[in-house]
Amino acid sequence: MQATQAIINLDNLRKNITLVQKKTGKRICMPVKADAYGHGALSIARTALSAGVEYLAVSTVEEGRKLREAGINAPIILFSIVLPEEIDFLISADLEPMAGDSEYIDVLESRAVKAKKKLPVHLKIDTGMGRIGCNPADAPALASQISKSKGLHLAGTATHLAVSDSVKPEDAAYTKMQLDIFCQAVEKIKNVGINPGIVHAANTGAVTFHNDSWFDMVRPGILLYGYAPENPEGIPALEVLPLMELRSTLVFIKEVKKGQSISYGRIWTAKEDTFVGTIPLGYADGLNRLLSNNWQVLLLENTGRDNRKLRPLAGRICMDQCMIDLGRDSTARRWDPVTIFGGLAPHAGIMASLLSTIPYEITCNINKRVPRVYIE
Repeated sequence: MQATQAIINLDNLRKNITLVQKKTGKRICMPVKADAYGHGALSIARTALSAGVEYLAVSTVEEGRKLREAGINAPIILFSIVLPEEIDFLISADLEPMAGDSEYIDVLESRAVKAKKKLPVHLKIDTGMGRIGCNPADAPALASQISKSKGLHLAGTATHLAVSDSVKPEDAAYTKMQLDIFCQAVEKIKNVGINPGIVHAANTGAVTFHNDSWFDMVRPGILLYGYAPENPEGIPALEVLPLMELRSTLVFIKEVKKGQSISYGRIWTAKEDTFVGTIPLGYADGLNRLLSNNWQVLLLENTGRDNRKLRPLAGRICMDQCMIDLGRDSTARRWDPVTIFGGLAPHAGIMASLLSTIPYEITCNINKRVPRVYIE
């Protein structure tokens, strides 16, 4: 096994699922798109289903096919609109597509009829996200089109919330507006005698802050991977636990004199005599280059005792390696373990804040050449 590894704690996933189950009391759809946000879709899917998750969700047909080929039989929602040439594969993999316009529904129907299948479809209503989905006023007609189809079945009705992870007054008002529009559209579908199927809207932010969005099923994504929205005072927190810990090893140590520079661009220069260590981890592995001179890793010095120290990155992060300033009095040795984020080190959410991004991007960007190691 190579020096750099992404350790995935499956027990933390089970704990996070239990927290959401206890809070909402609703069935859960867990997104495992983008290789389960970089955590490994198959292992995450199997663990989630064994912990009580009922639905999975993906963004591409290929993601769904891989799960089916590995023996996953649970319902899988396909979030994205796909090309016509992918629809036969969608149907053969028993995926449940989202649809938000008449033309796409027609294409799905014709292919399903040809395949002699009744394809479950989730009607997507755009209530203010502005991505995909129908105009709320068109929802009853599209629901009718699906329900009257020979090849389709209205399995669910859904929307997506744009700012549910914020409790700023203007954002909370926008989320309320979206939910009001969605509820009205669902009622209009019911009023024309159509069962809307599973009604679902709640993403991570909505699970955390908006219990009126839970309906029949919730779809928390990053929450189940261990990262909750910023939690204002007075709102009970969900104490979820991050799943991913990025680990590596100190593979080389050198003495560096005061004034000596390290790495490309010479952006780091020793302020005093020190020792610098090299870690076989770089931006090709997913360590963002903007962290150069701007992050500290947790080093466990192999001195025969529990001796953890945060040590700063030194110099520009390279494609395959990075360096850390060990300090002039370092007792570190070659092969000492290093944690980049997670575990006892600062987690990916802190790294994301530093980079003005979100933890999704941090975990998704850990390259597949970094082995995923699953622990209980």
